[in-house]
Amino acid sequence: MRKTTRRAWLMAGALFAGLAGFGAAPALAQEKVLRIGMTAADIPRTLGQPDQGFEGNRFTGIPLYDALVHWDLSSADKPSVIIPGLATEWRVDEADKTKWRFTLRQGVTFHDGSPFNAAAVVWNVQKVLDQGAPHYDASQVGVTVSRMPTLRAARAISDYEVELTTSEPDSFLPINLTNLFMASPAHWQAKLAAVPASVTDARQRANQAWAAFAAEPSGTGPFRGVRLSPRERFEMVANRNYWDPARRPKIDRVVLLPIPEANTRTAALLGNQVDWIEAPAPDAVQQITSRGFKLYQNEQPHVWPWQFSFVEGSPWLDRRVRHAANLCVNRAELKTLLSGLMVEAHGTVERGHPWWGNPSFNIRYDLAEAQRLMREAGHSAQRPLRVKVLTSASGSGQMQPLTMNEFLQEALRACYFDVQLEVGEWNAVFTNWREGAKHPNARGANATNVTFATMDPFFAMVRFVATAAQPPVSNNWGFVSNPEFDELIATARTTFDAAGRDAALARLHARIVEEAPFLWVGHDVGPRAISPRVTGVVQPRSWFIDIATMSMN
Repeated sequence: MRKTTRRAWLMAGALFAGLAGFGAAPALAQEKVLRIGMTAADIPRTLGQPDQGFEGNRFTGIPLYDALVHWDLSSADKPSVIIPGLATEWRVDEADKTKWRFTLRQGVTFHDGSPFNAAAVVWNVQKVLDQGAPHYDASQVGVTVSRMPTLRAARAISDYEVELTTSEPDSFLPINLTNLFMASPAHWQAKLAAVPASVTDARQRANQAWAAFAAEPSGTGPFRGVRLSPRERFEMVANRNYWDPARRPKIDRVVLLPIPEANTRTAALLGNQVDWIEAPAPDAVQQITSRGFKLYQNEQPHVWPWQFSFVEGSPWLDRRVRHAANLCVNRAELKTLLSGLMVEAHGTVERGHPWWGNPSFNIRYDLAEAQRLMREAGHSAQRPLRVKVLTSASGSGQMQPLTMNEFLQEALRACYFDVQLEVGEWNAVFTNWREGAKHPNARGANATNVTFATMDPFFAMVRFVATAAQPPVSNNWGFVSNPEFDELIATARTTFDAAGRDAALARLHARIVEEAPFLWVGHDVGPRAISPRVTGVVQPRSWFIDIATMSMN
């Protein structure tokens, strides 16, 4: 293993010191405690709509909360599909396809004991859509509305039936709703009532209520939050009354620890100070497995790309340049550098996927063709093309961003690119993903490196190339606008049978690859190193994972 930096070991030592006190607590001695080292630099928000990318959904969304629709995370072999969550069934109105009826699960209670019902669903939609609602929280809007941009309103039909309305017919809505987590209205109301009377401004009172809610969250999930120390730790304990017996936790307590540096995470695992780490240092894999830890990995529906800017003056406006960048990267060599913890990317999805579509542009390593295209576009070793890429040093799905971006920087030099890397904190880079390339927080970058999940059509393609998804609506960071893309998206969105929708999405994917608004580099394999004491681990073909079904020896 490459020698771990002194800074990493010092950070690990400080982490160990903090954890030692935790492990020594007599009250916890008999508990089954699972300690997880995350890649995030902070605890994902706990108030109902997590930040920190999908690492937030994975660790403070899915364990604490439920959505109307869940991802099936029970299989390591089959792609995850949506299944009933707090809704038992749903259907679109055949006469008006902007309206959906959801039948709700009965007998479910929030952690505070209050009931889940249609009124709670309406309240949770209002928290991110209705600016006039007393509990509206602007801080939760960006990470929610950008993931379900057509949802407009919710209406209770009865205690256990709710109608959701979209701005246009949208067959993607049930999938998008996996991101709307249900928080307790009664618990929030109690926090609001506890705000001192001296705070008279209604918005300030609401903000303080949400802050108090985050410190003591209440959802319906298999775990409930009990201790939050921002940037340090978050603790959850088992919800023994969880409504689904199959997901009633066997682990007593989960401790989340933000450890953004890969070597520090690895040192914490090898020092038995945590039981699980995300994205271990690639050159430590052999040492990790030789010490008896289990390395879980499989190809994930997740892409590691550069996303290009199409604003005026961007160096990526010339399609020859975009094709050249995709042809200039030896992905097999990068995979070797990452100790095999990567799958080479040839598009957003791969051959054999229903959305592949057989694009005419073949992404591969072809240095000669890349150089030819760049010369044709007017660039050479004497006249390199300067590009600036915004990236992070860590984060959800970012794999090993500094190592990978430095590899690309050197590789693209051979094709007459002069790459400047602008490194920011993960959550700031992620936030700019919604702000867009024109925003000052893009720091003048004309490409951004934010990885993304590809489990559903909206997340995989639509939000990046639809004109209607340009910032601040969603993640069309580069302001792509292509009438053909928009037409194909409209066809897919308004097609409610799976085969027809897949056919439209395959045409869309083929055209996206041919126009190349991304430099596609790799697919993550979701590597996580876990102690053999943790059993029942299922590494699904999903960006998420279910802690609730695991056990500890």
